[in-house]
This record gives sequence, C-alpha cells and structure tokens, in this order.
Amino acid sequence: MEVGARDPLDPYKFLKIVPNPDGSLTRLSPVPLTAPVPGLSRDVPLNPTRQTHLRLYLPHPLPSPPTKLPVLLYIHGGGFILFSAASAPFDVTCARLSSHLPALVVSLDHRLAPEHPLPAAYDDAVDALLWLRDAADPWVRDHADLARCFVLGTSSGGNVAFRAGMSARPLGLNVAGVILDQPFYGGVERTESEVKMRDDRIVPLVVADLMWCFALPDGADRDHEYCNPDVMMGRVEMGTVLPRCLVRGHAGDPLIDRQRELARLLEGKCEELVVKIDEEGFHGVELFDKAKADVFLDDVKEFMCPSGSVVAAAASSAL
Repeated sequence: MEVGARDPLDPYKFLKIVPNPDGSLTRLSPVPLTAPVPGLSRDVPLNPTRQTHLRLYLPHPLPSPPTKLPVLLYIHGGGFILFSAASAPFDVTCARLSSHLPALVVSLDHRLAPEHPLPAAYDDAVDALLWLRDAADPWVRDHADLARCFVLGTSSGGNVAFRAGMSARPLGLNVAGVILDQPFYGGVERTESEVKMRDDRIVPLVVADLMWCFALPDGADRDHEYCNPDVMMGRVEMGTVLPRCLVRGHAGDPLIDRQRELARLLEGKCEELVVKIDEEGFHGVELFDKAKADVFLDDVKEFMCPSGSVVAAAASSAL
C-alpha cells in the first residue's frame, strides 16, 4: 500500500449490517425506535400478508374550528434496506410535518431489501394509496380531505414516492402532488458529483452501490428503470401528464446530479414543476440541522398550500 493511502471503506461496517447465509441482513443500526404517542399518533395494519403497517399522525393542536386536513403519505429513507416508520428521525419528522402544515400524515412502513427487493416497496406504496382511497380508518374518515392528498419521500423514499405518483392515475387514483426530497437514484456511468464526492460522509459511492445491489431485482444493473432516472422517464408513455412535482436537493450531496437530471426530465411532463436546490447542505441534512429542517417544512407547506391560492381541492378529485 502506498504511504498515506487510506484503507478502503467497508460498506457493511459503514451501514452496520451483517449478511446472513440465507441472503437476509442483520441490521445493527443504533437508530432508536419510537412508540406512538396516544392521541397524536397510532399504528395500523396495512397488508397483513406482507406484514406492512402505517403510522398515522394528527396535528397538535387540531385546527379550531374543526376542518378537514390535507393528507400526506410519507415514505422514509434508508437506501431501501434500513429503518422503518418507527425510526426516531422519521417519526420526529412526521410529527413536525403534521403540526406544521397542518395535515394528517400517513407514514409507510414498507418492506426492506434484500429480503424484499424492488418493486416490493413500490407495491407497498400503492397499497397505502388504496388504503387511503377506501377511507376505512376513523382518522381518515373524520379528518382527511382526500382531494388534497400528497406523496412525500426522502432519499430512497423519494424514489418510491415518485413511482407511487406515476402509478396512481393509471389505477384510477389521484394525488395532488409529489414531493421528492433528495431522491435516491443511480446509474452505471458515474456523474461528476458522484466522482467528486465519492468519499462523502453520508452516501459514499461504495455504500450507494451496495444499497443498489441489494435493492434491485436479480440480474439488474444500475441502469435498470428503478435506479436510472433517464431510463425510468423513457418508460413514461408519450402524452402522460404527471402530478405537480417538487424536487429538492443539496449541492453537497453526491446524488445531486441525478436529482438535477430528474428535474430536467420532468420539464413539460407534469402539471407543475418546482425545483429547489440548496447550495449549502448535504444528503439528509434536515435530520441533523434544525434550521435546514425548518426550511424543509416550509418548502413542503408552500408546495402543498401555495400562498394566495387554493390547492387541488377544487381542481383535483378525491382518491
């Protein structure tokens, strides 16, 4: 080894995962799990066969006088292989979103790869939309305005959120908008930002590659439509109009070039496109920096309820 050369990064140690002989993972993440707060959040089953569930959040305090709330389906990050709706950072985010907007937030606890590679998480997101459409839960019946239903995902959750948004209308469902917060995409050919920030402290290149290795179907490479935004958008039928989209990113994220490319590909293909690239910050910064978290909350609120306008309630049919 050359003098001064660094040992190669072990992505398994970085992610705190151990591969098992049966192809599953043992996850040793120190991120704590949180319990629902009675009256403010609760867990409900989604698909018992798939062992998925949802965590619902009501704002505190509820609006007075009582009024129907927009609905936000939230999909957590974790490279498709880590975390859950109960993981503390995402639980806190959802509680803050619910009160800040205010909205009924529905957080999806989807299946994880490699035990359940894609499209499992996409299918779970569609299950969640169908669950909302059926409005079988009392919190949905009593508090939700399903004409103002939005889908938000962070990192890998942004990837899932976009697929859910694309799937909704062909299934006869409508969403008022899709929010892609630092969405996780890749490709075989490296982008400039990936090369420049290959040793990033949040998403180093070798770690992103391993996540995609676990998440993609057997035999697929990173130019699969689930991963490469250019290939994905090439599968969208001509004339398809996608819902309103907000794409958020940070210049210090090695994934930023993929996010910019997705935004470019969305131009002219959705009802409205809003792109917000912060020149400061890194991947997942709002989970560590309260000021950035506040900006995130404001961006989501402005997109869902633009100043001086009435969003979707009159223009969009319910789920």
